[in-house]
Amino acid sequence: MGWDLEYRPRRMPRIAIAAAVVVLAIHITFAALLTISDTGVHVGGVDQIGLALIGLVEAGAILLFTRPRLRVGAAGVEVRNLVGDRLFSWDRVAGLAYPEKGFSARLLLPDDEHVPVLAVQAWDADRAVAAMSSFRELDERYRHHDNAAGDPS
Repeated sequence: MGWDLEYRPRRMPRIAIAAAVVVLAIHITFAALLTISDTGVHVGGVDQIGLALIGLVEAGAILLFTRPRLRVGAAGVEVRNLVGDRLFSWDRVAGLAYPEKGFSARLLLPDDEHVPVLAVQAWDADRAVAAMSSFRELDERYRHHDNAAGDPS
């Protein structure tokens, strides 16, 4: 399927990768240091492995923040946030808005519903503005043009 716009945030994935590396490094370091002093509590290799594995799970959860993506094309609008992709056909899309005090954009749906679009974030400044402009152009092409063509009046 061809997409006219595919947008991913730039800053959030970089921060997520750095945070995941730090969290994992901390857990591995503490796991290695667990047996250095004698506190009276028996700490074995299983405890060390467990602590490192907890760090691995936490780092994996943090890396979910590298996933957000927005795709726009003739088929509709596909939003991928932390988990899962959702495709919204143009007949279900009412627009894309950025709330005044929001962190990310929202895909507007009928009946005052919305879906967060974590890919389009304030942190990305000019890139996010360009993505919003591109979305509006594609919205005009696919949603408004199709409605005008099917309007008998």
